[in-house]
Amino acid sequence: MRVALTTESYLPYVSGVTVSVDALARGLGARGHEVLVIAPRPATGSAPQAVGSPGPEPGIAWLPSYQLPRLVPPAYRMAWPNPWAGAVRQAARWRPDVVHAHSPFVTGLLARNLARASGAPLVFTHHTRFADYGHYLGPLAAPGSALTDAYLRRFWAGCAAIVAPSSDLADEIRGRLPEDRRDRVHVVPTGIDVDGIRALAPVDPRPEAGWPADAVVVATLGRLAPEKSVDVILEAAAVALERTPSARLLVIGGGPSETDLRRRAEAFDGAVHLTGVLPRLEALAQLRGADLFTFASRTETQGLVLAEALAAGLPAVAVGGPGVADSVRDGVDGRIVSAEPEATRADRLGVALAELVEDSALRGALADRAAADADRFALPRRVAEMEEIYLAATSA
Repeated sequence: MRVALTTESYLPYVSGVTVSVDALARGLGARGHEVLVIAPRPATGSAPQAVGSPGPEPGIAWLPSYQLPRLVPPAYRMAWPNPWAGAVRQAARWRPDVVHAHSPFVTGLLARNLARASGAPLVFTHHTRFADYGHYLGPLAAPGSALTDAYLRRFWAGCAAIVAPSSDLADEIRGRLPEDRRDRVHVVPTGIDVDGIRALAPVDPRPEAGWPADAVVVATLGRLAPEKSVDVILEAAAVALERTPSARLLVIGGGPSETDLRRRAEAFDGAVHLTGVLPRLEALAQLRGADLFTFASRTETQGLVLAEALAAGLPAVAVGGPGVADSVRDGVDGRIVSAEPEATRADRLGVALAELVEDSALRGALADRAAADADRFALPRRVAEMEEIYLAATSA
């Protein structure tokens, strides 16, 4: 079948959403489907770079775009709100069998227009908990959240299927839909290239960070922003270091909080190392060189990095939150600590990390299960699940 994917952001900007869209597009191509990605055009001189997903490169129809002066990262481009941009007319002539929106806003409206013009069902993946980003709106956060909620309900009403990357989010969406539409909600986490991650040569972070060879490296990976709660991880690292001096914290990534986190890391006398922004495959290779993974974000729809860490053979110690239990199996391939009470969250996370740093046998057992069972995250499995949703929507 022909599948058009619309997205508010795309490569070369790297995020959970852009990696997810690229993985789905290439995965569908590998299964013999024709795929057209409709996305904001990158800045002049930029072009999408491979981020490790297997499969053929999809066709791309670029939308005119612009760079916001604030709020978003430099490489993030916004599409102009033109409901019949040239890329949409191109896609309409292509006659897709399914239109799959990965944002409900500008490109979501484009997707809705394209679906109507093509007589194709509209599928939507809900990638982002928009209410969790209200801190960027300041005093407009409360009215912005209310307007977004009302808008989402209207957008969902026009979708033949709604995809949630985690069971937690799926339950939330079902609870906000009329009873007769709740069966439209499906859980399909983003798949990853498990074999590709396993094949990456590990990069030992100890020499660059100036750490001893016997240091036990706890890694975290992602965008350094307030909503990702990296500050909680730093507090937890302080707790862990008090209990076990062999622990070290590797922070992989960059973002708006990086300067503040580097300043705070100075108090750790070299026990915390920030890599800054790295190409995705280099970041995953650094991850492969660590011993443990930790995660404290409370804003995720899935937490894609949890699956990537487990596939890399790292036990994950995570704060309980949206999507976490879909990836980490407490006591099997990692530990999940309670998010409440908030005042002692970092203490619980730090104690759990220290226990696994000190207990190499338990850490090894959890790592073995993480690596052995990682195929449950494999991209072909997830793409096949999405294909079933498409087939049901087109036959309805």
